[in-house]
Amino acid sequence: MVTTNGRHIVIVGGGIIGCTTAYYLSRHPSYTSDSDTITLLEASQHGPAQGASGKAGGLVAKWAYPKELVDLSFDEHVGLAEEHNGKERWGWRYVNCGSWEGRGEALNEQRLTGPSGTDASEKSLKKTLGLPGGSKPRGSKSRKAKGLPDDLQWVKENLTDAYLPMAKAGDTAQVHPYLFTTSIFELAKEHGVKFIAAKATSIIQADSKVVGVEYEDNATRQTTMVPATHVIVAAGAWSPTLVQALPISATRAHSITIRPQPNVQIAPYVLFTEIALPKRLGGGASPEIYARPDNEIYVCGSGDDSALPDCVDDVVVDQTACDALQNHVSSISDEIRHGIVEKRQACFLPVVSTGGGPIIGEAGHIAKGLYLATGHTCWGICNAPGTARALAELIMDGRIKSANLKKLRPFPNT
Repeated sequence: MVTTNGRHIVIVGGGIIGCTTAYYLSRHPSYTSDSDTITLLEASQHGPAQGASGKAGGLVAKWAYPKELVDLSFDEHVGLAEEHNGKERWGWRYVNCGSWEGRGEALNEQRLTGPSGTDASEKSLKKTLGLPGGSKPRGSKSRKAKGLPDDLQWVKENLTDAYLPMAKAGDTAQVHPYLFTTSIFELAKEHGVKFIAAKATSIIQADSKVVGVEYEDNATRQTTMVPATHVIVAAGAWSPTLVQALPISATRAHSITIRPQPNVQIAPYVLFTEIALPKRLGGGASPEIYARPDNEIYVCGSGDDSALPDCVDDVVVDQTACDALQNHVSSISDEIRHGIVEKRQACFLPVVSTGGGPIIGEAGHIAKGLYLATGHTCWGICNAPGTARALAELIMDGRIKSANLKKLRPFPNT
């Protein structure tokens, strides 16, 4: 039963932003389960982390963007891993990260493009936006001159033109995004966070203040309302369905996971590739390749403009896009070529159309007590702990103490 006193915080969205925000709120010194309630709403029938938060690469980098948020978030990731045994629970580790340029071997005469019918609308995910410019590698002949590390054996040396580290040691790490999100969610529940499997349909206001969230229960399909003094919209690409003025668009991105043969060990590298291919096979591709601690290989490519469905459970996977990813990375690695594709998946990334994003803070001009945390693009996993800590401070203390995020406030010109 919800009492009349205290804070009644409703978080819409069970992705990494919503789950980490629930975690940080539940561990804030001012939070008490006797008077405060924290409720997480998630529309998926399958629980948290069903969208981008469970299907991302899991890169955590000091060179990500925006800088003011990354500086806070990276340190929070380190602290969370130390406190909760992140190495075992969610695959936390520091990882080598580099830019690789080379040529791909033609596996067949199939055109190695992205989603069927969407060649013209393929979109860069701009993940390297935070890196200094002018750092592309240059071709050379010997392994040493190419810059190819001795332990990076799972890409072919003879196909490599150049390799260049993207950051110094200790500036890039990784997590398994699904395990990280679900682990943080479980830790939040241990501190009293409630969970409702439901699709939020509207934010209820009275006297220019939020008073609740209306939702449709996933099991009963009945509509009801949960009272709220604070509402946090962290629904990723679906956030504009609740706050229509949000400058958020959706980009669909595909990915696959590959399991190498049992006797193959994949050295810990994340590669941002530029693969040259014959024009008849597409001309070239730029997949990202992530070696994970459990020896799984994750691969993702560019995005497209596919329409956003009503729910994360309705996301359609284009098999052509997944096949192209497999062919692209197989063209530079025998270890990948002989592996087994275990997952073919797609998700939608929330992209801020003005200002670069993400959007973090109170949207008081819409309603007092309404908070936004969305638009993290492909850096949601990386920047989630910093976002969550900032929101917890803003709600519990009245201001953000740990970072200066004024540039990320909702609708700063209103």
